[in-house]
Amino acid sequence: MHIRDSVPADLDALVGVWRRAVEATHDFLTTAEVDGFERRLRGELPRAAVRVATGPDDGPLGFRSGRGGDVAMLFVDPVAHGRGIGTALLDDVRAPILTVDVNEENPRARDWYRRRGFVEIGRSETDSDGLAHPLIHLRRVTPP
Repeated sequence: MHIRDSVPADLDALVGVWRRAVEATHDFLTTAEVDGFERRLRGELPRAAVRVATGPDDGPLGFRSGRGGDVAMLFVDPVAHGRGIGTALLDDVRAPILTVDVNEENPRARDWYRRRGFVEIGRSETDSDGLAHPLIHLRRVTPP
């Protein structure tokens, strides 16, 4: 596996990774919500700081966006779940403190982050769009 910065040609592949991951893990979202998020994602990804995990012949298998220790998004293609890609994308961050928000309705993601040393530091009743999808705020302090 190789981790690199995103390039403009990655956009369709990254949106595909995102869509497959969301459809596999976010069963609480409606199709209309997912479609709306995808439209916004297509506009935001080209302006975001994105790191992409690729396999030798697989193209993008996952990606992480965010600045500093803020993990804004981390998605791995379901065909590559369990291969260490998400962990490698987290380990690629060079910040002593990492923060991430996860949907309360996605217990698999919450458990995944907890197994990687994240602890709950707060909760919001709605997501960042004001929708009724509560967020759990997590933080990990990495020893020097």
